[in-house]
Amino acid sequence: MSSTGDKIKGYTNEAVGKAKRAVGDATDDPKLKAEGDAQEARGDVQKTVGKAKDAVKDVVDKL
Repeated sequence: MSSTGDKIKGYTNEAVGKAKRAVGDATDDPKLKAEGDAQEARGDVQKTVGKAKDAVKDVVDKL
């Protein structure tokens, strides 16, 4: 997957995770809140992967 794709998926997972966590808080559903936290964390990792790919590409392009 491209760096842009990784970042888009990361932002999407992060947003969906935040929404799940908010619904879990509002409905007092600890399982849904935990799922939201996990999905948000997964989104953070995906964004980081995308940024790392960009950094590697920048270094390679400078060579």
